[in-house]
Amino acid sequence: MSPILVISVISIYFLVLMGISWLTSRQNDNLTFFTANRQSPWYLVAFGMIGASLSGVTFISVPGEVGNTAFAYFQVVLGYLVGYFVIATVLLPLYYRLNLISIYTYLEQRFGKYSYKSGAFFFLLSRIVGSSFRLFLVAGVLQLAIFDAYGWPFSVTVAITIALIWLYTFRGGIKTIVWTDTLQTLFMISAVAISIYLMKDALDMSWLQLTEKVSASGYSEIFVWDWQSGQNFFKQFISGAFIAIVMTGLDQDMMQKNLTCRSLKDAQKNMFWFCIVLVIVNFMFLSMGALLYIYAGEMNIAIPTRTDDLYPLLALEHFPLIAGVVFLLGIIAAAYSSADSALTALTTSFCVDFLGLGQDDKPISKKIRIRVHLVFSVILFLVIIAFKAINDQSVITAVFKAAGYTYGPILGLFTFGLLTKYQLKDKWVPLIAVLAPIFSYIINENSEAWFYGYKFGFEILVVNGLLTFFGLFLIRKDKIEIGLK
Repeated sequence: MSPILVISVISIYFLVLMGISWLTSRQNDNLTFFTANRQSPWYLVAFGMIGASLSGVTFISVPGEVGNTAFAYFQVVLGYLVGYFVIATVLLPLYYRLNLISIYTYLEQRFGKYSYKSGAFFFLLSRIVGSSFRLFLVAGVLQLAIFDAYGWPFSVTVAITIALIWLYTFRGGIKTIVWTDTLQTLFMISAVAISIYLMKDALDMSWLQLTEKVSASGYSEIFVWDWQSGQNFFKQFISGAFIAIVMTGLDQDMMQKNLTCRSLKDAQKNMFWFCIVLVIVNFMFLSMGALLYIYAGEMNIAIPTRTDDLYPLLALEHFPLIAGVVFLLGIIAAAYSSADSALTALTTSFCVDFLGLGQDDKPISKKIRIRVHLVFSVILFLVIIAFKAINDQSVITAVFKAAGYTYGPILGLFTFGLLTKYQLKDKWVPLIAVLAPIFSYIINENSEAWFYGYKFGFEILVVNGLLTFFGLFLIRKDKIEIGLK
């Protein structure tokens, strides 16, 4: 694909996003940025959350990983269903009953100021690192596809990328995100569907023959029962449940969308339909991954050393032009649907959780909100440039994985608040929140030596949460009382 064509596609795409931003930000008050005035249709929220829950990493890595672990990732996806059930029946009723803007306000009402700030801080840290890493990957694709041809530095690519997000989110905020995420989810699913259809056509197979081909290939194996394997079913399933609870139910980014629904009933309806569609979409990604390997084998195309490069290679160099265009739109949509909502959620959390706006009759200042939105845009820019300076994929990946450890303290805090009636010695909570991820990392690095070859996978998140819970139990107050009113 020529750089001019790529620029044209991206320009049209963002003009559409800007149009949506203009339409959704008319006649809005400042509170619309944070809550969309709780008027979002539940079905739009459900569909748009698909794109936000995925990312550019998922869009490329899940199909590529099929070559290494087949459909084992689907075990995690099945675990999501349990997690989403807990969110819909336990967490959403709590959030709506307390009429929260930031979900971490619950921690202040339940335990106190230090617990509240600890939860909000770890969310900010997680989202800054995670979103920066996702945007770093997409900026790299854009650099190769467009800006290298013109000799523009990587920093300019990143600045343009973030500036475009800022432009279509700073006015409408979460109300705009609900609608743009819907469009971006449509692009992602279209990219997968079109890629599958084109491969079926190129292989000259019927849908039944294609299904049989995938089933016989060995790529479609889902369940792993070896207890030492990181892909063991019970590890993956349990981890999937907790990942859903933490990265959706205890994440301001994802919950902010749910809290824009008109009522608790609508929000619960959104969550149930969202989880069903998410399972189907993930199965589509895995199926496409199997077909990518089958297609490459049939066409005698060498498999790249990095499996993440397989889908981009085939889409941009071997599929018809339409597939390359749709892939480009899909990868951009996958990255931006998670990054734009993250930027809005970061702004919301900082304004509410650290500046106290919207609490104790303190008005939400539009001027301050815009400044915070801009500051977080700059922070994302600086972190991405730092990733580029490191220029070591193993180090960057380690940093990204480390961000996952920061959800453990949030899981422990909410679990302790919901399952016990104890109050805490609140000023000690930040120390527990820092020590739990550190001990979890040490356990993870030495698990094979300490536990007879056992390898932790995603379930290290559960260990992290348990360590936080145990630490909070140690600093409980003797008198049992519920702080939540």
